[in-house]
Amino acid sequence: MKDKLALFNLCKSLNKSLFKLLFVTLLFSNPLFADDNTVKRLTWGHVYETSEPLHKWAVWAAQEIKKQTQGRYQIQVFPTSIMGKEAELNQSLSLGTIDIIYTGTSFAGQNYPPMTLSELPYIFRDYQHWQNFNNSALFEEMSLGYKKATKGNQIVANNYYGQRHLTANKPIKTPDDMANLKLRVPNASIYKMFPLAVGANPSPIAFSEVYLALQQGVVDAQENPLPTIKAKKFYEVQKYISLTGHLQGSILTVLSDRLWSSLNTQDKIIFNQVLKEAAQGVSSDTRASESALLDWFKAQGVTVLTVDRSLFRAKTLPRHMEIKQSLGAEFYDRLQNIQ
Repeated sequence: MKDKLALFNLCKSLNKSLFKLLFVTLLFSNPLFADDNTVKRLTWGHVYETSEPLHKWAVWAAQEIKKQTQGRYQIQVFPTSIMGKEAELNQSLSLGTIDIIYTGTSFAGQNYPPMTLSELPYIFRDYQHWQNFNNSALFEEMSLGYKKATKGNQIVANNYYGQRHLTANKPIKTPDDMANLKLRVPNASIYKMFPLAVGANPSPIAFSEVYLALQQGVVDAQENPLPTIKAKKFYEVQKYISLTGHLQGSILTVLSDRLWSSLNTQDKIIFNQVLKEAAQGVSSDTRASESALLDWFKAQGVTVLTVDRSLFRAKTLPRHMEIKQSLGAEFYDRLQNIQ
């Protein structure tokens, strides 16, 4: 009996201790009680695979920020839509329930339309034009507009996500070769702009059904970045890859207003510099991957065709006039004039 009573008193004492520990933990994890030496745990959500440069460099940035802030900021990266799809991530960022996200410029454009300019086919002459845009006063001005539209969310970097190219079962070398071509595209107006400009027939088909549609001849061609063409094995049912490079993907690194406004001046410098360096790493790795894949496709027996993109671009640019005003005519012209 005495043993049971002693055990009861021990459990009671332990429960009180655990309660006190929990209370103290919750108390000092509350931002109201935080100081500059408190460890701040942050979340970074994105939709990309762990094998992609975007995730690799996010993990690197998290480690680097932890190191440069002497462990005051610890960032956990959640890939592959663990914290939600892209629309949900953008919503969570604005609510402050996620601290950092990767998001495409088309999603950013839902809050601030000029950000969608990056999604227009052939808006950039080449990769160097895209780089110069990232380092321009125009990009800073557009980022500020986005910040105001989202009540404080801060764009800190732009990541290169690769160019979209054409695959087909006939050689595509000039715009004329695309006349009446049934081309699978995502079901969004911006993706239909390029095929319509060169006389092809855009055919929206669900992404999961593309391989079968190509195999059965429902469509003649499709367009995607080289890593996607490899991953989805489209090269098995398409003999040619034409390097049209008609769309150039951009993925933004964005911090929530809740996080950015809480950083002191020195920490803002650290976050800004580290995340920009990470974006440069993403861009370099993606470029290197694109180059390596050209040789890989050739080794699989696929014919890779280099085309004169200026011919395709000349056909496509007039189509921009349809939405130029709605996205910001002044921004559009300034982007085109960046050298």
